Amino acid sequence: MKIVMTRTPSEEAAEVEFVKELQADFPAVTFEAAQTVEEQMRLIRDADAYYGWPSRDVFLAAERLRWLHCPGTGIDRITAIPELIDSDVVLTNARGPHAGPMADHVFGMMITLTHRLREQWEDQQAHRWEPLKYYGRFVELSGSTMGILALGDIGMAIARRAHGFGMLVYAVDTRPMPAPAEVREVWGMERLDELMQMSDWFVVTAPLTEESRGLIDRRRVEQLKDGAYVVVISRGKIVDEKALVDSLRSGRLAGAALDALAEEPLPSDSPLWDMDNVVVSPHASALTPDMSEGRRRIFKENLRRFLANEPFLYVCDKRAGF
Repeated sequence: MKIVMTRTPSEEAAEVEFVKELQADFPAVTFEAAQTVEEQMRLIRDADAYYGWPSRDVFLAAERLRWLHCPGTGIDRITAIPELIDSDVVLTNARGPHAGPMADHVFGMMITLTHRLREQWEDQQAHRWEPLKYYGRFVELSGSTMGILALGDIGMAIARRAHGFGMLVYAVDTRPMPAPAEVREVWGMERLDELMQMSDWFVVTAPLTEESRGLIDRRRVEQLKDGAYVVVISRGKIVDEKALVDSLRSGRLAGAALDALAEEPLPSDSPLWDMDNVVVSPHASALTPDMSEGRRRIFKENLRRFLANEPFLYVCDKRAGF
């Protein structure tokens, strides 16, 4: 049994220790660490499993691969490999540990916008004490309406926090489901337009699939109510950023909080960098030590199941894209 493990420079030390742990706990398995594409292509040839995000060339180099584990949640980079879709390779991901820190990040960005925290930080840096300039400029979250696009792990974690802030939460999802206690109603996608029209905060938590790509187009952006805010925390290519910029510049929308962008890194000439009513973060909302450790625990449990021929946790639908 051979498993290829890819490494990310930012977590290399932790991943080295993780491979040592796996080797000690599963001595019959050979673990091969690979960093470059060339190493991955060479090592995957006779591998039974792969841990990481393979390129198409790497995937096609595999001759006996049975299991591919995505150490993150979004699988759009992997399902872009057409040969994977039609193969017998099982694809799993590490959903769950990311949801809490991402939801925390959403509310950090929201409060940054509503309580002008960036401007107050600038005052602090300049040693300015001018409370009256903020009079009437803060926005309360309590009593406002949040609409969530996709009520998966991330959407549900955000909904719980929104409920705690006294917000009225609604959602749409492709899957029929009863509304959880924190959510007033969960509708089908046919009511997306209605959700957008009523939301003070419209939050995008959907995975990037063929159906969701470009779903929030200019027509839908223009349906958002005057004074609404947009939060994009999952994937940027779901929202028409040009239409969003136009609505923000005109003042029709109050603000946007963006951790996921259509092009990453965000180009240096993007207007989003310099807009006072926009908070941008570098697709980093989930990056806590607990999240990373949680993802490693999921892989370890799935490896145990793989060796024991038991059903995996978190098998992805390769055609649906999540």
